[in-house]
This record gives sequence, C-alpha cells and structure tokens, in this order.
Amino acid sequence: MLLLALMMIVNPDGPAASAGPMRQPQVAAAHGQVAMAFGGPGAVYFAASADQGKSFGAPVKVADTPVLALGRHRGPRLAITDSALVITAVAGEKKDGGPHAHGLPADGNLLAWRSTDKGKTWSYVGPVNDEPGSAREGLHAMAAGPNGKIFAVWLDLRSKGTKLYGSQSNDGGKTWSKNVLVYESPSGTICQCCHPSAVIDAKGGIWVMWRNVIEGSRDLYVARSGDGVRFEAAAKQGVSTWKLDACPMDGGGLYVEGGKVTSAWRRESDIFVVEPGKPERRLAAGKDSAIAKGRGGAYVAWTRGTGGVEVLAPGGSEPKPLSPDGSFVSLTTLPDGTVLAAWETPRGIESRRLD
Repeated sequence: MLLLALMMIVNPDGPAASAGPMRQPQVAAAHGQVAMAFGGPGAVYFAASADQGKSFGAPVKVADTPVLALGRHRGPRLAITDSALVITAVAGEKKDGGPHAHGLPADGNLLAWRSTDKGKTWSYVGPVNDEPGSAREGLHAMAAGPNGKIFAVWLDLRSKGTKLYGSQSNDGGKTWSKNVLVYESPSGTICQCCHPSAVIDAKGGIWVMWRNVIEGSRDLYVARSGDGVRFEAAAKQGVSTWKLDACPMDGGGLYVEGGKVTSAWRRESDIFVVEPGKPERRLAAGKDSAIAKGRGGAYVAWTRGTGGVEVLAPGGSEPKPLSPDGSFVSLTTLPDGTVLAAWETPRGIESRRLD
C-alpha cells in the first residue's frame, strides 16, 4: 500500500532550534509545485519539495511573529496559485491573559504573505480580516482555485457569538475582498474552537465546512458559494448527531469532485466519512482527521485515541500506521494521484508519500 521514504523537517539553525520543534504542517500541491507551511516558536516557515514530496528543502522563514496562534489545528495555511504562493496565519503583538487563552494573541489578525519566486523570498500583504482583532481565536482555512482565486475562512469574534467569516482574492493574494459573513448559527454561535475547512472546485465554486451548534448538537455542516459573497443553505454532514455541551476542538476535512462532497470528521470518539449519496460510515476510533482524493478514492488519516497517526487507503479494510507518536496530520493530492501526508512529532515534522 504505502511507503516511499519518510522525510523529516529538521528545525532551522538559530534560537528557534532550541526553543521547540516545528509544528502544525499544512501541505499543498498545484501548478507543478509541492510545498508545506508550518509554525515554530515566534515564526512562520515554508519548505518546498523539488521531487514531488519525496524530500523537502531547508525551511525558509516567512516572517517573525511575536505571538503566533499554533496548536490544535491552528497554524499557517498555504495556497499555491498560477502566479504566487500565499501563506496565512493568525498572529498578534501580545498574548491573551484570560483563563482559556492557550497562548493565543489577544489582538490576533489573519495575516497574509506572498511569494512570486517559488518560496525563496516573501513579502507581507497585510491583514485579511477587516475588523482588527476579530480573528484572535486563531482557527482558519484557505484554499486556492483556478485563475488566481483564493478564499480564506475563519472563526470570527467581531460580535457576540462565534461566526464564520471569509474573504477572497482574485489576483493570487495581492488584494483581498471586504469580509463576508459566511454563516451565523440560529443558536447564537457556531462551535467556538473547531477549525473550518475550505476547498475551491475546478469551476471556481467555494465550499466551506465547519462544526455548528444547533439546539445542543455539534455536527459538521457544508455550504457552497459561486461568487464568494453569497452562500447557499448549509447542509449537515451525516445522519446521526452529537449532543455535546462543549467544544471538541476538532474540525475534519473535505474534497469536492463533480459538485459532490466527500467529508471526514469526528463524532464522539470515532472518525466517520460521508460519501455522496450515502450515510456516514465509521472508520475507527480517533480524532483530528484529514482527507484527500487519491487514485482509487479517498485517503483518510487521523490520530488514534491511544496516540500516533494512521491512514486508511481506498479499498482498505483496516488502517495502517504512519507514525507511533505523530499527530495533526495534513494530506494533499499530488499531480500523479499520489497522496502526500505530513504530521508533527515531538522531534519536528515528518512526511511521507502514500501509494
């Protein structure tokens, strides 16, 4: 099933090397480029692969960030367009001092950087959220599509209750639109600490997934937009529901093919996948799932309840181990249909092609 060589992203030299390992990788592949973004102590990093994910070059520091939202699906996101690479991350100048701050920035904004030389150098674009400090929860997603289109979505705190806001760029990340309200729950808030997901399909349609709060249930919902401004009615993922008066801090992932959504996510202590026209299917006990379309169907990876990362390949009956002590796996589809996985470990970031 799997296994081209395991690749480790080592920490860069200097103060960051002794301050802690690199964390929260996000991989992307498009327009002949394969790369990942990740966070470290006080900085955002980028690494490129010249051999389709078999290995990665030395990390490039994108920017120093006094307080970077990192951990529990927080961290940088990477989009690859035909004209530029774009990285976003939530960062600020000062730490929140509240009882549930978790090291987040009190003045957190969703910041963007851009590279036109395949990641060798980076320029600062500015904040994507147009209400200062409204992205301070630190959870966001970003996707790239055709003709330089990018869409970013985040948990927003500009008014009472957590809402889902978004912004798009139609010029490869040079400029960003006025923020739009993607979704607000009739219950007054969406799930406050679960990361959203976003994809742009081949026709430019924007799809967003998030964990909702509806009458005491915390289930995943998906909404589509053709223009990035008006979103259609949200559709619940799965038939059953999760009654929960707390936030599980776990969002899931999705891909779109032929206008149909396939999604993977956690309910209670289990990972489920929903394929078009079918009810949800339990895969295994776990959390922090990711999904990507490979040759033959969906690859789904997650963190086991007992620790470590495992993956279920298309047609497989049992998951296979990827890492004994990894977590927060990210998946992307390579041009040849192979899926690339990356995850964090206590030593740094590891990656592997899945075939």
